[in-house]
This record gives sequence, C-alpha cells and structure tokens, in this order.
Amino acid sequence: MNEATIGSPTLWVGFIVFVLAMLALDLGVFHRKAHEVHVREALIWTAVWIALALVFNIGVYVWFGSERALEFLAGYVIEKALSVDNIFVFIVVFSAFAVPPKLQHRVLFWGIIGALVMRALFIALGAALLQRFHGVIYIFGAFLIFTGVKLLVQREQEVHPERSRWFQAFRRWVPSVSYYREGRFTVVENGKRYATPLLFVLVAIEATDVVFAVDSIPAIFAVTTDPFIVFTSNIFAILGLRALYFALAGMMGRFHYLKVGLALVLVFVGGKMLLASVLKVPIWASLGIIVVLLAGSIVASLLRPLPPGPAGPSPNDVVS
Repeated sequence: MNEATIGSPTLWVGFIVFVLAMLALDLGVFHRKAHEVHVREALIWTAVWIALALVFNIGVYVWFGSERALEFLAGYVIEKALSVDNIFVFIVVFSAFAVPPKLQHRVLFWGIIGALVMRALFIALGAALLQRFHGVIYIFGAFLIFTGVKLLVQREQEVHPERSRWFQAFRRWVPSVSYYREGRFTVVENGKRYATPLLFVLVAIEATDVVFAVDSIPAIFAVTTDPFIVFTSNIFAILGLRALYFALAGMMGRFHYLKVGLALVLVFVGGKMLLASVLKVPIWASLGIIVVLLAGSIVASLLRPLPPGPAGPSPNDVVS
C-alpha cells in the first residue's frame, strides 16, 4: 500500500470513532459508578488494551506490510515505556492531594481525554515541521539526547507538582474549597462556583502530560515519520495507561533502574535521529535495542533491589 492509502481520511475517521466508542464503553458501562480499581480488574483491562493494540498491529501488517507493522510496534513500545514516568507522577500527585482511591479512575479518565487531544496536536505539529523543515529532525534528536542525559543525572530527584509556581498561581486565580465532593470537579456554594481539589489534580496531571509529550512525540518520529502510525501507536499506549497505573502503582518502587533504561532509550533514538543522514538503522534493529534496554533495566531492578528506606507520602495525607 502507498502513503496516501495509509493516511486516507477513512482510516483516520474510523480509528477516531473506535477510540470514542471504547472511551464511551469504559466510562458509560464499566465505570459508571466511582469505585476503587483493584489489581485484578486493572490487570484484566491492561490485557484488553494490549490485546487490542496487537490486533491492530496485525491489521497494519496485513494491509500495509511488515515495515509499517514494525514501525507501529516500535512506536507503541516506546510510548508505553515512556508512559511509565507518567505513572510515577500519578502516584506523587494522588498522594500529595490525598485523592480517595475510588475517585482516581475518574480523574485519570478525563486526564486521558485531555492527553489524547494534546497528543493529536503535538503529532500534527511535529509532522508539519518535519515535512517542511527536514532539519528539525536534528533538533528533535539533540533534545532527546539532552533529556536522556538529564534523566540519568536527576533520576533520584523528587517531583512536587503541588509546589510549583504555576500551580500556586492557579490556586490564587481560581476560587476553591479544600474538600472533595464525590467525583465533582466544581461545586456551587452560596451562588458561587468553586473548584474542588479534584480539579487541581486534573490540571496537574494534564500539565505533566504536556511535558512528557514533548519527550515522547519526537522519540516516535525517530522510528517513523508516518503521522497515522505515530498517532495510532501513541493513542493505544495512552488508552491503556489508566489500567497500567492501577496494576503497577504498588510495585513501581521495585523498578528503580527503569528510569536508567528510559534514559538510554531516549539517548539511542536521539542519536538515531542525529545520524539519520549517514546511518540507517533498520526498524527491527531499533525495536530490538529498545526492548533489550528496557528489559535489562527491569531485570537489573529485580536482581539488585533497593534497601528498605523511609516510607513515602501516604495517600491518606490531608490536603493542605
């Protein structure tokens, strides 16, 4: 199949309709009532999202060939791996704001909706820049290497989104109450509308996703420049992010070398971009290197666990 076929409006519309249908099914049927998502349910949904992505990958292989299928798989693996950093931030945000477990799925659902829209905009912008200014690929590559090295150096640095200047300014500008009201983002009291802490949590999650998108979108463009493959692989990874959070949140502390693996992946794909004009790395080789780096970091974490340390923030801390 040619480029025009894989980027046809029918495919784009069909995929977006599929995504909207799955989101409606998720919120309107399976999660109509706020409840705490347990590990078993999260693992089932994680398996469902991964299975859907693999079925789609098979479809890409059947209709568009092995090259496009490998590009999708590589993009999916990269985004899935980089989204682990989102999970670390989710844990910090939910602990800092003492979000009740039964409300966490709701705020993540709407956070994912916002992430889908922002990723689409970032991908459209990135594709347009690469098409008009090929030199942008070297800027992307240099930025990814810088980000990877920074992640290696600062991997132990704690994240405190609730202490950031933008968040403090947001709280000053937006009238708010200090308590949660079921799953509502705003409440009306004495004829005036106030934000609940849940709205601040949502804003914090959306803001951090913008930061992560700046890393992940250029990384996927390192393995393919096809906007449809970039978009679909990105979206499939994001759709499964909520379930992955609930499945892994309690175990994230065990994978302390995972940030090293992620940093090395960013450095690798950044170097691949910088050397694109002189060195062509086959997509299967890129995928293999990425998998080895990530798997190696996970194995190293399990073989060399961290010694017991002081407990982190409790999810039951009171919101200040």
